[in-house]
Amino acid sequence: MDDTRKPEIAAAAARIVVEEGLEYAQAKRRAVKQLGLPPRTPLPGNDDVEAAVREYIDIFCADTQPAELLALRRLAFVWMERLAQFRPHLGGAVWHGTATRRSDIYIQLFCDDPKSAEIALIDHRVDYDPRTVTGFHGEPVEALSLSAPSRELGEVVGVHLLVYDLDDLRGALKPDAQGRTPRGDLSAVRRLLRPDAFSSE
Repeated sequence: MDDTRKPEIAAAAARIVVEEGLEYAQAKRRAVKQLGLPPRTPLPGNDDVEAAVREYIDIFCADTQPAELLALRRLAFVWMERLAQFRPHLGGAVWHGTATRRSDIYIQLFCDDPKSAEIALIDHRVDYDPRTVTGFHGEPVEALSLSAPSRELGEVVGVHLLVYDLDDLRGALKPDAQGRTPRGDLSAVRRLLRPDAFSSE
């Protein structure tokens, strides 16, 4: 199979990720269609797409992306504080620093009782949509998806709460392929927000 188109696919997917907020898998499939390539064309890895996303942001969004990322991290922090009893960890583009105003927020919760997070949302009259997604070990995981207004961005942001068993927390902080921590807890996110004026203390 011809791998020479992978950089082109990664670049096209990166544009879609940044401009439309699609996840990497969807963006790669869309890029293949947009480029008129056969459906079975070999796809670039997620690390290659992430590198292309960072390059795209540096070229086209350097003046706006830092403030948008900060707004999303602040909003994520608010929800993590609200759900602190469930050991929330921030992941995805908002954690890794590649998020823009089109990005959703992904927070992993680690619960003694898988239904406890859902009950907490119901108790606080938060509207959400339950669905099943693929977890960080490839297993099916329940996700509670809700919409949260961001005053800083002037729009509504998707917040996805992925509900894991407490035992999964032990493997959740193993470094990824690039040696990075794949997600961060409340303290780690608070550090990301400094030395900005925002603080929960």
